[in-house]
Amino acid sequence: MSSVTARFAEVNGVRLHYRISGSGSPVVLLHGYTQTGHMWHPIAPSLAGHHTVIVPDLRGAGGSAKPETGYDKKTLAVDIHALTTSLGFDQVRIVGHDIGLMVAYAYAAQFPQATERVVLMDAFLPGIGAWKDVWLLRDLWHFHFYGAVPLALVEGRERIYFEHFWNDFAADPKHSVPEADRRIYAQAYAQPGGMRAGFEYFRSFERDAQDFAHMGTSRLAMPLLVLTGEKASGDFLIEQTKVVASDVRGKVIKGSGHWLMEEAPAAVIPAITEFVR
Repeated sequence: MSSVTARFAEVNGVRLHYRISGSGSPVVLLHGYTQTGHMWHPIAPSLAGHHTVIVPDLRGAGGSAKPETGYDKKTLAVDIHALTTSLGFDQVRIVGHDIGLMVAYAYAAQFPQATERVVLMDAFLPGIGAWKDVWLLRDLWHFHFYGAVPLALVEGRERIYFEHFWNDFAADPKHSVPEADRRIYAQAYAQPGGMRAGFEYFRSFERDAQDFAHMGTSRLAMPLLVLTGEKASGDFLIEQTKVVASDVRGKVIKGSGHWLMEEAPAAVIPAITEFVR
């Protein structure tokens, strides 16, 4: 999109890189782990005709700063709220995938009056319901893979490490994150501090669980759309969201794994576009 502008903002004590396009009511798109705001390029044109589309790189990812602390999802959400406020928006619609969905939930829970609608896409909510059934799954060893030794093991091998996510979490490894995007993401996380910051997203899950359990005592009233992959989280995230929100529309994308935007754009892009509009 030729109308996309890349910018930086100093908010909540951190420098965030973000892209902005379109005009109208604002929609914020939040990426997940192994990716950056680049993941939203397939849907941005569909939204920009009716909305101001704001696509940040989360603290620690892409072109944003990578400080030592602040990777709990409550703080990441404050980052994003400070960004939208700095842009002059007092209400937004927010979409999050993977780690981004946790940030989107934390945004809505902390700033309900500033949140019109929410889309959560395929992962889970720490601290809600049977969340430990996911957190402690043996196949999800990466949730507990952080520290000096893991950092040394992946240095210079970021692409090899990320292939586990892109291939094993897809319904079909040959129909997952495209090769060109894989190169972009591996290069982004290979920046100084990039992998350490990424590991911090996982290290913060226990803190997130405490925060979310407290936030979940007040149910969200705004409409929420939950999109999950049939070959990934299935109904799990939908049922979790019903615990913390009153108006939940859930949709399991048939045949898709975790990478919804890449694996099932024909189903996902219209679903998000129609819901936020």
